[in-house]
Amino acid sequence: MKNSLLALCVLVTLSVSVFAQVNNPIVTAVPSLSIAPDARAGGMGDIGAATTPDVNSQYWNPAKYAFMESDAGVSVSYTPWLRKLVSDINLAYVAGYWKFDSRQTLSASLRYFSLGAITMTDGQGTIQGTANPNEYSFDIAYSRLLSDKFSASAALRYIHSDLNNGYNFASGGSSVTMYPGSAVAADISAYYKTPLAMQGVDGTLGLGINISNIGSKISYDQNETSNFIPTNLRIGGSYDYPIDNYNKISVSADLNKLLVPTPKLNPTTADITAYNNMSPITGIFNSFSDAPGGFKEEMEEIMWSVGAEYAYNNQFFVRGGYFNENQYKGNRKYFTAGAGFKLNVFQLDAAYVISTSQSNPLDQTLRFSLSFDLFGLKNLVK
Repeated sequence: MKNSLLALCVLVTLSVSVFAQVNNPIVTAVPSLSIAPDARAGGMGDIGAATTPDVNSQYWNPAKYAFMESDAGVSVSYTPWLRKLVSDINLAYVAGYWKFDSRQTLSASLRYFSLGAITMTDGQGTIQGTANPNEYSFDIAYSRLLSDKFSASAALRYIHSDLNNGYNFASGGSSVTMYPGSAVAADISAYYKTPLAMQGVDGTLGLGINISNIGSKISYDQNETSNFIPTNLRIGGSYDYPIDNYNKISVSADLNKLLVPTPKLNPTTADITAYNNMSPITGIFNSFSDAPGGFKEEMEEIMWSVGAEYAYNNQFFVRGGYFNENQYKGNRKYFTAGAGFKLNVFQLDAAYVISTSQSNPLDQTLRFSLSFDLFGLKNLVK
């Protein structure tokens, strides 16, 4: 992919908002942090706050790890990005956990978002070199079972974003210098599950909440200005219904809201300055009541998704879901489909996105996850 301006690279990272016909979207730095990383959740409409715990719970709700049956696991996922336009932008994700006793769990994940190779040129079209912009984050979480039905977790995260990979680019006749940006953040989450009979069948109700990326802002100009990272509130519910000894179906739903201030329409210089100088914590509280359109616009900022999973003998899985974002806040609307296969110590999952609007960079994208039960693998090789 050849471009003369690195600004196009920035536009690609903000594609969630740029490619949508929107009125007043909330734009954050490091938007790659909001990409659903794994295929199981991706096949159910990007849902995970309260679904059955799995090895990729780190992104959705790390408190779920306390209820994992196996003592250790690891997963690797791959997601192409803007597949219909380019072939070298992708997200790689690795997650794992370890239960060091019956009530406590440590987990971690690493995500790497590559924006591909960009050929840099000057104003005369002379090639100056090649840049490889990228973003990555690493986090570690501690989860604890507080009762037989309730768990909680806290996570710490380091975030790094390098959008020009050491090259300057021209803008308005002058050279613009961008520096790599870094931030630190924390997640707080909780998970509750309890038996709940329906029509005489003992099912399981799950409820979850995760507030993610509570942390510092990020700067690309040595702190002259700063940008909000995608702090997010996720609330979800799920119900697992065993049809018989071999067949089970789960239905789930999530609600999401960015805890980032809404920009004003036609802002003055003072408005822009106040927005840039706002602290992350103040921004979180303001995000519930600062929309220019009042309560109606606040409700438009809530994204929702629904999904279902059918399991046969806990080995074969079929999934489907739908994700909805208001047309004035990003307009991502898409169906998802997925399937999985589990055999002893490993599980392979795949997911596919079918967009109903022209604003989803994952449209017609197939993504994969490969998970391993390390405790089961250890027993297998004994």
